[in-house]
Amino acid sequence: MTKKTINLTKELKHYFGFDTFKGDQEAIIQNVLDGNDTFVLMPTGGGKSLCYQLPSLLMDGVAIVISPLIALMKNQVDFITHLSEHEGMAHYLNSSLNKAAIDQVKTDIREGRTKLLYVAPESLTKEDNVEFLKTVRISFYAVDEAHCISEWGHDFRPEYRRIRPIINEIGKAPVIALTATATDKVRSDIKKSLGIVDAIEFKSSFNRPNLYYEVRPKTKDIDKDIVRFIKQHQGKSGIIYCLSRKKVEDLAEVLRANDIKAAAYHAGLDSGTRSETQDDFLMERIDVIVATIAFGMGIDKPDVRFVIHYDIPKSLEGYYQETGRAGRDGGEGLCIAFYSYKDLQKLDKFMEGKPVAEQDIGRQLLQETAAYAETSVCRRKMLLHYFGEQYEQDNCHNCDNCLHPGTKIEASNQLVIVLRAVQAIKENFRSDYVIDFVTGRDTEEILAHHHQELDEFGAGEDEDPKIWNPVIRQALIAGYLTKDVENYGLLKLTTAGRKFIKSPTSFMVVQDHEFSEDEEVPEGGTSALDLTLAAMLHDLRKKWSRKLERPSYVIFQDVSIEQMATYYPVTLEELKNIQGVGDGKTRQPYAKDFVNLIKRYCDENEIERQSDLRVRTKAKDSMRKLKILQNIDRRIALDDIANALGIEFDELLDELEGIVLYSGNKVNIDYFLNEIMDPDDIDDIFEYFRESESGDLKEAYKELGSDYEEDEIRLVRIKFISEMAN
Repeated sequence: MTKKTINLTKELKHYFGFDTFKGDQEAIIQNVLDGNDTFVLMPTGGGKSLCYQLPSLLMDGVAIVISPLIALMKNQVDFITHLSEHEGMAHYLNSSLNKAAIDQVKTDIREGRTKLLYVAPESLTKEDNVEFLKTVRISFYAVDEAHCISEWGHDFRPEYRRIRPIINEIGKAPVIALTATATDKVRSDIKKSLGIVDAIEFKSSFNRPNLYYEVRPKTKDIDKDIVRFIKQHQGKSGIIYCLSRKKVEDLAEVLRANDIKAAAYHAGLDSGTRSETQDDFLMERIDVIVATIAFGMGIDKPDVRFVIHYDIPKSLEGYYQETGRAGRDGGEGLCIAFYSYKDLQKLDKFMEGKPVAEQDIGRQLLQETAAYAETSVCRRKMLLHYFGEQYEQDNCHNCDNCLHPGTKIEASNQLVIVLRAVQAIKENFRSDYVIDFVTGRDTEEILAHHHQELDEFGAGEDEDPKIWNPVIRQALIAGYLTKDVENYGLLKLTTAGRKFIKSPTSFMVVQDHEFSEDEEVPEGGTSALDLTLAAMLHDLRKKWSRKLERPSYVIFQDVSIEQMATYYPVTLEELKNIQGVGDGKTRQPYAKDFVNLIKRYCDENEIERQSDLRVRTKAKDSMRKLKILQNIDRRIALDDIANALGIEFDELLDELEGIVLYSGNKVNIDYFLNEIMDPDDIDDIFEYFRESESGDLKEAYKELGSDYEEDEIRLVRIKFISEMAN
């Protein structure tokens, strides 16, 4: 192929309106124009698309872009179409097109109008497409999202393995492979599979300084945490990733119920809906997309301001690529991941039944993700180290661990124990084995290798068992150990590690985070419980309890007091956002006293309030509550209501408790109680709750259980709360 001498900066300005290239873009494009195979490793937002779009416009023939997603193709074809005065400059061939549309694509290609043809790997292998492309002059092949080739990648697709044989059949031309995430192992796998082992490599830094990384514990209130976060970033664009389609749809419904412009996106939706949702997001008719990983690859929306992972991803490659969709314009990009060890166990369980080799790879990738989530070291340093890049600074000032650093402890002795252990077992085992070895656990595997007979066995059994993971992880980052990823992740000593054994120096580590699903998550430092205000509110509650001769919990439950001392409601309207407060409660004589106290307290202490919200449930949950209330108004027996809704009777009681306790609504179930219970029994239980300090059900069962059924106690408690509290 004849080398072209072209003023690339001039062409960049002509076609794309940019004055300068970013990073290695110009060198990459020149390499493609020179007819060389090219490998591009560039983070999301680095400008990978331009590396094949511009040369395709400058070269003879049509460039074949092999891309995994219809959404990506449509987005990029629309973009190129807007650049050109001529119709048909870019097209895609995929399952979303009908026969007439496919014929038009082929006509435009034959007549030389088309410079870029996007195809899915599945479409590329169809016989009629192969036969057609054999008749066409191909300028080059671009394999986008090339990590999909590798089983070590986060989104392995076996059909990508067939790309090289098909290229050979259609007709050879230079290949450019592009990816945003690839470890050394994945990189060599891609080049080998595509037959471009001698490709010239261009590797950009993985550091995205504008992205903020944070991992939060995944608690039962995660939906509320997410709604509150989005409300704090009102009107900004964001993506929320979930692992299951059901969770995607449920969460999108919850967001819409809370007046957030959101839509669901997953592969189970028809292509028209997916396409419309994507357009709505790009055109800012909706603010938030809730999606599986099917969304976002190559989506060119520069101002995505947050990416939330509802579920921890299966690999760090996936996490990095998905977070990379935030802040592509260099502006703010908040990356929040919710982590629960249960989710990790669930993902591990999903691997059962897969081939052993695939399970092994999957589990190694999961371990890396867990290490990232649990670590207390700089998240940027951890991520970049995973991708083979050193981050020299100790503090990036833009991740949760750097903004709120943990206490460092001296771990020189523990590091020596680990390094000697790795040496003793001949650098032939993974980190979990090393930890078992140093802590003296005589597992089957250790006994099988007779390693319990070595002097180093159990050398760390007196140490805190939680120290070993951080020591190994931070020794890897510090360069004392290395991990042989191609060989099951075995730990190996480095030269620095051998030197450390002979002459140890100081080695400071930070303990890993421990994640509890009951942990309360602070919202940007503004939702910590104000203990002083809480004490004042408790005193006010006692005063009203004595005045009305009612138990304290009937005035306001503890959870309501705690929320008031967290979110500072200063009007009756704001008070309704507090759990356990409904319209009925705000009409009580004491309600005004509480908001006045809070207002005075805020004024005197110059507290900047952040108004909170009550998170509404998704529509079908709200509809169920509405149906229950309507049926009670019509005096339909409660067991008949449960049957009609297809739920158990105790589930109906759960719903009723939620209505009176947490929503603060009033219900009249006397018609049902009088039908099934003796009036004296109702009075006895009612009187018990009047005298009770807490109204706790478990205590009531202990006290009353020998005389009454649990359902009877629950029903009278519902009546009591409804009448006395609401």
